[in-house]
Amino acid sequence: MITLKNVKKVFDQNGHVCTALDDINLHVPEGSVYGVIGCSGAGKSTLIRCINLLEQPTCGEVIVDGQNLVDLTARQLSCFRRRIGMIFQHFNLLSNKTVYDNIALPLALTGKNKEEIAQAVEPLINRVGLTNKKCQYPAQLSGGQQQRVAIARALASHPKVLLCDEATSALDPQTTQTILTLLKKINQDLNITILLITHEMDVIQSVCDRVAVISAGRVVEHNTVKQFFLSPQTEPAQEFVRSAIHEKSLTALTQQCRTVPFEGKNPDRGKNPIVRITFDGDKTVQPLITQVARQFDTDFVILQADLESLDGYLIGFLMVEVMGKPESVQLALAFLQERVKVEVLGYVH
Repeated sequence: MITLKNVKKVFDQNGHVCTALDDINLHVPEGSVYGVIGCSGAGKSTLIRCINLLEQPTCGEVIVDGQNLVDLTARQLSCFRRRIGMIFQHFNLLSNKTVYDNIALPLALTGKNKEEIAQAVEPLINRVGLTNKKCQYPAQLSGGQQQRVAIARALASHPKVLLCDEATSALDPQTTQTILTLLKKINQDLNITILLITHEMDVIQSVCDRVAVISAGRVVEHNTVKQFFLSPQTEPAQEFVRSAIHEKSLTALTQQCRTVPFEGKNPDRGKNPIVRITFDGDKTVQPLITQVARQFDTDFVILQADLESLDGYLIGFLMVEVMGKPESVQLALAFLQERVKVEVLGYVH
């Protein structure tokens, strides 16, 4: 549905060249909810604004629903944008118009009559749960309600694509979850392709099918959300996963041990390894640690644990210190590695 090919965006700021996007290649499948995550300044907002050409790419192709948008005239682009809805962090509602009139605005601008507008707007108001608010003004609404108005307005032109620019970052966690649930339902009910950008892993976890990581203007990694959690390949991706599971630093983990940190990773020195174990699927409910401890005469000191659900699929993370004779510890780790993902983070003694 959305394909970016070699997209680059360069800004000239008083003679200083700033590359906001550098050789972006990305494909968003039709009907998916695709998340792009990155830190502040990574290029997220520039990327999403290039998709509907609110920002004109310096070079590259932006293909939406089979059409390369950079080839369109201004008039053609204006018409094509009706297929692309967009919602923003701060809602962008007209303060002097009611909920009904804000939602009706894009239809009125295309010349629809009052009857046509009513036929489109009333179902949208119901869809976003604002039936009793349609005559109120934005100032009378909560932040979550204002974002619901913005979502309904974005859907008024029956778009095939919905772009979400940090749509929940101005909301509290509970309201954020209700908005994400609404977006997922819209995706499922209307088969609208959703591309959202965020700096929050909770958003990716809650609603996305696939995720891409953007760093310094480049897409450094992309995968299904499940594989992203199970096996992040790049440092930015690993950092986002660590933040999602609230993983403590190695220093903090070793401070929990009754032993002292050892500088180095030589298992032959008889040190106790600090290990991250990743479980997924049915392995999250199997007593593997107990089995290993008994079979290989080892002890596991649990330093931290976390269990995440990705659309009903369970992924568990366990940080442990493994204690025992060196040969027993190595056999225990080898046994685990055949069944789950095992990463040695460091050693203590």
